[in-house]
Amino acid sequence: MTHVLLIRLAGPLQSWGVGSRFAQRRDSHSRPTKSAVIGMCAAALGLPRSMGLTEPERATPTVFGELARTVFGVRADHPGVPVRDYHTVGAGSYPLRPRDLIVDHRRAAAVSASLDAATGEEFGNHALDGWYGSPKRIEADPVSGVLVSKEVPRSALVTERWYIADATFLVGLQHEDEAFLTSVGQALENPRHLLWLGRKSCPPSGTVSLGTVPGDLDTVFRRYRLLPGSDENRKPGNRVWAWFQVPPSEPGSKPVHDQPVSFAAAGAEHTARWEITRRITIPPEATEWEGIIP
Repeated sequence: MTHVLLIRLAGPLQSWGVGSRFAQRRDSHSRPTKSAVIGMCAAALGLPRSMGLTEPERATPTVFGELARTVFGVRADHPGVPVRDYHTVGAGSYPLRPRDLIVDHRRAAAVSASLDAATGEEFGNHALDGWYGSPKRIEADPVSGVLVSKEVPRSALVTERWYIADATFLVGLQHEDEAFLTSVGQALENPRHLLWLGRKSCPPSGTVSLGTVPGDLDTVFRRYRLLPGSDENRKPGNRVWAWFQVPPSEPGSKPVHDQPVSFAAAGAEHTARWEITRRITIPPEATEWEGIIP
């Protein structure tokens, strides 16, 4: 018998990227990705980024491996509306820290006159025009060996970022082990690390974990009423779109490249899973939600 952990993802802004590389235009997927949700659960449990799918020298899955093995589904109770953000990174002046002078000899040389003129025991407020920005081109400093920006002065970087505003999603993780899903749900309500809805600027609001219930994703998604949300962002009625992870042999399924393999700091790895889209109807007798903090 399978069980489903129900997760509520709601907030003023969400942004679910299907590509992690930095670019001047950063789109948002229309719904949460499996990689992002598994990453949230791993952060809530306090798992290290270096944890693999299986235990070293054994074939047994790790906690991260069990998370990745769950069957994933999303129900768009309130799809939200897309929002474009005109965003700039860097340029201007910014006070230097002692660390900046220790690890980057070029910055130290640029403010050497100011440093020599400083008096007293305090470090002071030494600023370098045009150095603050996003260090996308880096190299090892020849003196300290620390990775620093390849260029001392940096120009402003203009980016276009997209978000989903006022959205509420019901996410399901299906697994055979009820106790495992329960422990993940408890961690989401008492996380070891901060949680966010795709980006660090998008924290979740209110209740996140809605508990673990018996059944499969399709049955459970039809069992519960729509989550409370911004009704003006959806058409009247109880028909909603939902996406289900399925075997590759399922007719009408399509590959989605968001199955997590590793969250290593050196670079995350993903592979493909298969997904099908369904329009489901919530019956009038569906179960009401209770105790949700908006």
